[in-house]
Amino acid sequence: MAPTGSAQGGVLSSRQIQAMAEAGAIRVSAPLAAGQVQPASLDLRLGPKAYRVRASFLPGKDRRVGDILSALAYDEISLDGEGAILERGCVYVVPLMEGLSLGADVSGAANPKSSTGRLDIFTRLIADGGDRFDEVAPGYIGPLFAEVSPRSFSVRVRMGSRLNQLRFRARGTDAGQGSVVLNDAALAELQKKAPLVDGELNLRDGVVLRVALGAEAFGGVIGYRAQKHTDVIDVDRIGAYRIDDYWDRLPARDGRLILDPGDFYILASRERLAIPPDLAAEMAPMDAAIGEFRVHYAGFFDPGFGAAPDGRPGARAVLEVRSREVPFILEDGQYIGRLVYERMAEKPEALYGESGVSNYQGQGLKLSKHFEAG
Repeated sequence: MAPTGSAQGGVLSSRQIQAMAEAGAIRVSAPLAAGQVQPASLDLRLGPKAYRVRASFLPGKDRRVGDILSALAYDEISLDGEGAILERGCVYVVPLMEGLSLGADVSGAANPKSSTGRLDIFTRLIADGGDRFDEVAPGYIGPLFAEVSPRSFSVRVRMGSRLNQLRFRARGTDAGQGSVVLNDAALAELQKKAPLVDGELNLRDGVVLRVALGAEAFGGVIGYRAQKHTDVIDVDRIGAYRIDDYWDRLPARDGRLILDPGDFYILASRERLAIPPDLAAEMAPMDAAIGEFRVHYAGFFDPGFGAAPDGRPGARAVLEVRSREVPFILEDGQYIGRLVYERMAEKPEALYGESGVSNYQGQGLKLSKHFEAG
């Protein structure tokens, strides 16, 4: 059973996640690797095999993912050694090296890692008996699986590659604690004491983010568009690829950008952010009624993300954007996403950027860590 040790509940810290692993609430086929436990989440590792499937699926109540894979005899791919190439446009299911034995007061929520989202790898968590992706119910005991579907680039992965991450939430024992999600009134008060964003704070069930498309923001380049036909990207190679071999740079043009259906874009927020030490945040999509586009593959923001040396907001949110069925015009300053903030069950021992490798601290418009700077 997971030790939470918090009357107020909230998102579990790195110390609490490590305690869960030591208590057997996180079951692993190999010891946790260095850097796998993040300030407010756990990186999940691919296991030794992947299964190519014809279509995405959910097991549904009382059904196991492994039984479905066995019954339908999908193609089996070894991820040992140098691993294997997962082809663009195909769907794979990969058993993970981590499983769970949760207590009744702890649930899980998953998201792609930042680098995964910026490579346009559509990745979702599946649990036995699940009827929703990326959710693990309180009290869950069983294995975990990743659905992996590269959308823009074919990628090489191997056993131990980390594509998604799991955040744990604990119910508090204090009956009077209320919701762990901060409402707009609480966010407005927090902005006065410790700014969440530079400049004006816009609220709509969370902090609203606007897209930066002006020429002044990033030296005349306002984003990147993934090229259609490229070489394979190894997800475990850092700084190994030239930007112009995989991306088209998008110059500023009158503060507008036309999104083409099916294309994938990397853009950035106009606002700079700072996540307070006792809070975690998640990117949530805006109402679909505001436009024919989708934002948000990688949604978790750890405590301490974006904080400049003086503690003020210092990093932009990078936006993974895909248009839907028709071309759509984005304009500079247009609402494009929102951040929902939750209380931590306790402050992490080390914040984002304070230990290990934090590839995106202080970021502006930035591609994934796999590409050379420039």
